[in-house]
Amino acid sequence: MRHFTFSFLVAAICLATAGWWGHRTGMGIGQALWLTLVLGVLEVSLSFDNAVVNAGVLKHLSDLWRRLFLTVGIFIAVFGMRLIFPIVIVSVATGMSIGPVVELALSQPEKYSQALTDHYASIAAFGGMFLMLVFLNFLFDQKRKIHWLGAIERLIGSLGKAGSMSVIVAIACLLGTRFFLPPDVFDDVLFAGLGGILLFLLVDSIDALFSMGDEEGGSPAKRSGIAAFLYLEVLDASFSFDGVIGAFAITRDVVIIMLGLAIGAMFVRSMTIYLVHKGTLDQFVFLEHGAHYAIGALAVIMLIGTAYHVPEVFTGVIGVGFIAASVWSSIRHRKRSPEAVDPVTSG
Repeated sequence: MRHFTFSFLVAAICLATAGWWGHRTGMGIGQALWLTLVLGVLEVSLSFDNAVVNAGVLKHLSDLWRRLFLTVGIFIAVFGMRLIFPIVIVSVATGMSIGPVVELALSQPEKYSQALTDHYASIAAFGGMFLMLVFLNFLFDQKRKIHWLGAIERLIGSLGKAGSMSVIVAIACLLGTRFFLPPDVFDDVLFAGLGGILLFLLVDSIDALFSMGDEEGGSPAKRSGIAAFLYLEVLDASFSFDGVIGAFAITRDVVIIMLGLAIGAMFVRSMTIYLVHKGTLDQFVFLEHGAHYAIGALAVIMLIGTAYHVPEVFTGVIGVGFIAASVWSSIRHRKRSPEAVDPVTSG
């Protein structure tokens, strides 16, 4: 439980704040607490695959970077991506300055929600393309020694010999939205999607530059930590886009949304640390596979969501399905080969 102590503390503070806000606005303390809890649970259920992928990156970092991920990172995730970023989107879309948009969010949440929803296609394309490249880079990784889908996955992975295969497939998927999007919407989706691809390549390039610095006598722990921290924050941001929009289906109150998502985001981060400390990814060798496939499915759903509404429950069920299947496969694999618990050495 020590891994979740800080999360329970944050949850208590958020719930107390939600109760005060419900009393102040006339919503009611009970209603405010209930909505905050529902949003927290929703965030956790939709982001478990995010926690698994985060753990795969974080297990190679020092305790310092893990603590920064749990403290500084949560501040960026909650206030940066789940509060400030949506306000910036509405500000850019409407031409209003930040101050009036904040006032709009607090006093006229319906209009604020509508402005955010009106630009969901661009938001989904941006986050969806970043997540798709996360999945494709995993799928085309030739260094993996264990494959969940056996020969099929090995065959697909061999395509990674072409260094740009991930980008080629991602751009092809993005261009494919032209077949079901109106021309004016497609222009916005194309621009935003290319922005997501560009951001992924930028983060990947920073990681490569830091690696070069390591070979030249730089500080490996510091540099690799910075690159990984940046990657994790962008990954979390991509996951948060869909959750922020979906939260407005539960409540229009921006403060309650932020508090509920804050609770969920905090528990997801604690879950990540727990998975790292317990060595769960080594014990369940296909868990990381399932998480990446869930991310790939989410990326596709976000692209489809540029034209059609996909219920959040459907998204969550698919993610849970991949995770459950990967855990079951891992248990079977461990029973057949009890000595093969390390994905690096098992084949």
